[in-house]
Amino acid sequence: MDLVVLEEIRRLKYRYLRSVDLKLWDELADTFTADATADYGTVTLGEPLRLEGRDAIVGFMREKLGTSIITAHAAGQPEIDVDGDTATGRWAMQDRVIVPEHKVIIEGACFYEDTYRREADGVWRTSHIGYVRTYESMFSFDGLPGYRLLANRWAVPAN
Repeated sequence: MDLVVLEEIRRLKYRYLRSVDLKLWDELADTFTADATADYGTVTLGEPLRLEGRDAIVGFMREKLGTSIITAHAAGQPEIDVDGDTATGRWAMQDRVIVPEHKVIIEGACFYEDTYRREADGVWRTSHIGYVRTYESMFSFDGLPGYRLLANRWAVPAN
């Protein structure tokens, strides 16, 4: 087993999560192959979402998870199998989404089921990303006495 390749794929997944949370859309785009597909299964959107192509995936993220929404994703426990220039990965993920405008917090967990491809430039990229939620919950700021959002990287400071 090539430990360098495993580390490259781990770093790819971590870069994906960091790019989503920090809204680094160009960096996020570079984590995907041009023909990548995505299956994001979440009740919040009503039905599972299927996206085709890097531009569609990044466009969706930019539109739905812009600076008015705070996200925090953590993934671990990777199970990665490599076969030449392709690989599969399964990851446990937990996330928290804070929507200050609507005063709600969404939490959930899933297992990502991803495929990867080493491209001609030697860089591993995600060719398919997908999950089905293990659980998802939503609660209101109003139901959390004393809850205060004390920092928001994208909030405009009050004058």
